[in-house]
Amino acid sequence: MTLLKREICKMLIHVRHPEVYKHLGVVPPRGFLLHGPPGCGKTLLAQAIAGELELPMLKVAATEVVSGVSGESEQKLRELFEQAVSSAPCVLFIDEIDAITPKREVASKDMERRIVAQFLTCMDDLNNVAATTQVLVIGATNRPDSLDPALRRAGRFDREIRLGIPDEAAREKILRTLCRKLKLPESFEFHHLARLTPGYVGADLMALCREAAMCTVNRVLIKSEQQQRKHIHVGGNSAEESMGIETDILDELQRLLDLLKKQDPLPEEQLQKLCIEMNDFIVALSSVQPSAKREGFVTIPDVTWADIGALEDVREELTMAILAPVRNPEQFKALGLTTPAGVLLAGPPGCGKTLLAKAVANESGLNFISVKGPELLNMYVGESERAVRQVFQRARNSAPCVIFFDEVDALCPRRSDRESGASVRVVNQLLTEMDGLENRQQVFIMAATNRPDIIDPAILRPGRLDKTLYVGLPPPEDRLAILKTITKDGTRPPLDTDVSLEEIAYSQHCDCYTGADLSALVREASICALRQEMALQNTQSKKGKKALQKSVLNRRR
Repeated sequence: MTLLKREICKMLIHVRHPEVYKHLGVVPPRGFLLHGPPGCGKTLLAQAIAGELELPMLKVAATEVVSGVSGESEQKLRELFEQAVSSAPCVLFIDEIDAITPKREVASKDMERRIVAQFLTCMDDLNNVAATTQVLVIGATNRPDSLDPALRRAGRFDREIRLGIPDEAAREKILRTLCRKLKLPESFEFHHLARLTPGYVGADLMALCREAAMCTVNRVLIKSEQQQRKHIHVGGNSAEESMGIETDILDELQRLLDLLKKQDPLPEEQLQKLCIEMNDFIVALSSVQPSAKREGFVTIPDVTWADIGALEDVREELTMAILAPVRNPEQFKALGLTTPAGVLLAGPPGCGKTLLAKAVANESGLNFISVKGPELLNMYVGESERAVRQVFQRARNSAPCVIFFDEVDALCPRRSDRESGASVRVVNQLLTEMDGLENRQQVFIMAATNRPDIIDPAILRPGRLDKTLYVGLPPPEDRLAILKTITKDGTRPPLDTDVSLEEIAYSQHCDCYTGADLSALVREASICALRQEMALQNTQSKKGKKALQKSVLNRRR
């Protein structure tokens, strides 16, 4: 962010000191384009620029310019730029600029083309008039590729500044800024909260603070001490518990209504209790969904190393390939390691390849984009390639990030001289994205397949998926570890005293069992136990009915 501020300050010199460029005889930079995902602070940055330099700011939403009468939209644009010239030095900020400057070749109406042409003319006119050198034009959009190319040339929007999804360090700074006026404990762990919020942009973090404040109000003012005591108490009948929960909800509603009807200000001693704690933020996390997740990619999976029973060697390799570059970036740069290695997990179905990928993403706190092989394929020409580009662009926007291609053999099968269809184009697109002209810093690639023999060899060369890890059938000691993990050390499902997990794991019947097979074994055993219990209950109920019938007959006699 400091580098970004420095670049912007360089472009603002002519606004305060136009004599510098006049002396040099150079036309000053006219404006710049801010682009990035929604909620990352484009409008806020433009306002901060004007506020820091105490410059007047003309803020216009692009749609305000559009009019239904022919020629009026162009007139509004001319008047806007004239107003900016008359109030120089000033900042002219046009929000959502893509609404009025789409690509002219795809514009559906002549009016759209005329507005684009008028905008370009107005930008050029600023350079022609010497007195207007003190006007800076800032455009903001989250769809830079939809803008007309003529707008993005030098002399109009000279620079394009991208605001990405903030990383952990940036999120900590944003949280500290947002929480300056909030009442928090002195020892509040901002770093811990920043780690729990991957994929959150500034707007999401602001919503999180607001939601945490609501949780505090709910905890202190609405929930009664009696309810808190009930939550601490464990046990009781399920029917009684459900009745208790319903009573709690009614009680809470009543307290809320009482609070809303009370018109007098709350007493000072009650307000003193209000303080936002870390627990309130953690409760709020479940109700605030990050923008990244709404756009269709999973943030952090909920699988941890504790959910994986074995595979120690593979875990160590994955740690060096993915976790180490994230945790020790300086050491990797010192060794000249810039492009992260790609990892291919190969092995029979059900051995835990997908589970490993999820655990790695969780352990490292990285964003995680899961791509099922065939879902990128589309019947229309060019659409499959566009989907591949989009996946990598999203990963770059939310770096550091792991892209996980499940069943990768469906996406990049071996190419041949006879084939020239969509699958070949998708493989080519994937190869260029993995190691093309664009550098994919902090974008880690993992793939899983049970058919490594049919994958195109170009995918497996160094720089792409250069590390192949074999996830094979677990030996007996690994089977024991997996069984212990599945059954939570024999607590869920609860095991009888005569059940020996070690005996099951080392049994010859379990040879060639994968992790998925062992999970199915536990599930099937649980269903058998349930079936026996149900049969026993049915037998007892039938005996009870027969005894009742006999007693009725005896009375009649």
